[in-house]
Amino acid sequence: MYSCSQCGKCFSSQAGLCSHVNIHTSKFKCTECGRCCGSRSKLAVHMRSHSGEKPFECTVCSKRFAESGCLVRHSRTHNGVKLYKCGMCDKDFSRFSDLNAHMRVHTGDKPNECSTSLCDKSFSISSNLQAHDLIHCCGRPHQCPYCRKLFKENSELKQHVRIHNVAKPYPCRHCSDSFTWLSQLNHHVLKSHYEGTK
Repeated sequence: MYSCSQCGKCFSSQAGLCSHVNIHTSKFKCTECGRCCGSRSKLAVHMRSHSGEKPFECTVCSKRFAESGCLVRHSRTHNGVKLYKCGMCDKDFSRFSDLNAHMRVHTGDKPNECSTSLCDKSFSISSNLQAHDLIHCCGRPHQCPYCRKLFKENSELKQHVRIHNVAKPYPCRHCSDSFTWLSQLNHHVLKSHYEGTK
């Protein structure tokens, strides 16, 4: 192990340590934001975050990436290659970060905590926390458990959830059709059973 004399971080090779030391010496420093990188190539990749340049293009869907490694990982979604397997349920993942997030299902770990006072909710995935935060900032405290759409009133949420449950509580008394909304039933009755009967 090779350790950095300035911060104590350890590396498995001399080359890794040398690259890391460049960060402390500011040898490869970004002129836009001042971030220090370990090598000229890493600085070049970082500079793309400022320029928006994405030179690596997927041949299947034409999505573009700033780094070749990101393109390689993305390509696995098209060719079905899944290199990472959950040791607890045998589910496969194409990205290690996805496996890492999935493991929280088994461990119950929820590191993403809501920062709003008097709210004790926490989430295993950061995107779920972001969706939850909308409840506090938008004045829509009622969230659909299926699609995360937000509603001001609980009655609006209950009505919306019928779409996901495929509940059709409004049957037509003239035929065997049923409808999710009362307005749909009324429209159906007028159109199918009364139109042209006068």
